[in-house]
Amino acid sequence: MKHVLDDKKIQKRLNYAYILSMITIGYNLIEGIVSTFFGATDETLALFGFGLDSFVEVLSGIGIAHMIYRMRRNPVNERDGFEVTALKITGTALYILTAGLVVGAALAIFNKSEPDTTLVGIIIAVLSILTMYFLYREKIKVGEELNSQPIISDAKCTKTCFYLSFILLISSVTYELWQIPYVDALGSLGIAWYAWKEGKEAFENAKSKSLSCNSDCC
Repeated sequence: MKHVLDDKKIQKRLNYAYILSMITIGYNLIEGIVSTFFGATDETLALFGFGLDSFVEVLSGIGIAHMIYRMRRNPVNERDGFEVTALKITGTALYILTAGLVVGAALAIFNKSEPDTTLVGIIIAVLSILTMYFLYREKIKVGEELNSQPIISDAKCTKTCFYLSFILLISSVTYELWQIPYVDALGSLGIAWYAWKEGKEAFENAKSKSLSCNSDCC
């Protein structure tokens, strides 16, 4: 038998969901700064693209935080204008990121460019995997307790970031250990594919305005 939460417990869980959303925003912001800096310094396109994706996730996270903030005050039936705009901006940024990474990978392969080191990418990827796993589990738990599709979908979006971290980790470890040519460029193309997928879903969710969605990222 499913346990029904009273109003006080619902507010408590919504407050926790809001805290999780703020942690997501803060972590992605720091991750984006560090990743783009070392990605540029060490000339690793995969790490640089991973950092740019982190900045885009900040935009998405702001929309989610705004939605949860509204849920704490009153029942929410659909996305408001701010959330729809945030999704459209997020989708546009992800499409731009996809194009940039594809062009960057092509140039890296054509010019035979290779990273100086991918050690920082390994460290960031491991930290991201641990952080995103924690956030995913906690968001799923809260979403299921509240029977909230938007929070569950946000958790699935966090899971996507979890997969991106594995792409960065695999490409970084492979290059650091064996210096296989173009593996960094291939890693950036993997990130580009996920960015395109997330961008498409962002526009679909902005168009529907519904809180219930079939895509992984809402």
